[in-house]
Amino acid sequence: MNLNLTRPLVFFDLETTGLNVGKDRIVEISFIKVMPNGEEIHRTELVNPGVHIPEECSAIHGITDNDVKDKPTFADLADDLLAFIGDADLAGFNSNKFDVPLLVEEFLRCGKHFDLRNRYLVDVQNIFHKMEPRNLTAAYKFYCHANLEDAHQASADTQATYEVFKAQLEKYKDVPYTDPRTKATSIPINGDVKALSAFTREHNTVDLAGHIVLDKNQNAVFNFGKHKGVPVSTVFIKEPAYYDWMMKADFPLYTKEIITQIYKEVKLEKKFSNPSLF
Repeated sequence: MNLNLTRPLVFFDLETTGLNVGKDRIVEISFIKVMPNGEEIHRTELVNPGVHIPEECSAIHGITDNDVKDKPTFADLADDLLAFIGDADLAGFNSNKFDVPLLVEEFLRCGKHFDLRNRYLVDVQNIFHKMEPRNLTAAYKFYCHANLEDAHQASADTQATYEVFKAQLEKYKDVPYTDPRTKATSIPINGDVKALSAFTREHNTVDLAGHIVLDKNQNAVFNFGKHKGVPVSTVFIKEPAYYDWMMKADFPLYTKEIITQIYKEVKLEKKFSNPSLF
């Protein structure tokens, strides 16, 4: 089955200094940009993270401080990467939980805004877990009937993800799926990026990291701590100091960007409802 694309879809994978979105850095990034006409544009970059790459991470992806010492930093590459990605939708393996949040975080660290509001996000791992629960190596063997060589190298993992995805499109093109939450039945694996984005999105996260989520009434609520389940706006009205605490704490920059938007909306509402407070 061919992808039904109206704009490019970029598959990508990151190798990093660790798994903490708020503090870890990219050391390698690999892309396959799939164009609506079927053309594929491949690109891989080693990145100097500006910090030590822990030995336990190097043992996994094989990239050391010496490998990246003369490579550009993410800030050096940021404008070019923004131009390369353009208005494309994004896809990857476990990308909704890790790769997309960390990519956005890296852009924000160097003062670049990477807008996700009009992009579809397709997580190939979530298709796999919902249909055939396992990992990328097993997914490649299951769907592509071959062993994945050079696992944990960004280019190999990106290529494998893309090949698994194409095999999924073919295997599940006529398979109905019943959503356990809504009980609605559909055939989501149909090559339509919007449908695939909805199918691979596990939670209604607002900030990518999952600290802020949407409740059943589509209100942004906290998903952690003493205010879990409480609307963010309600907390900021009753306890403005909570916003200050979050801004000083070790939350991802994108989370801080989201709560700042909500905080400004709260202040604006209070200003119009009681001008004497301002």
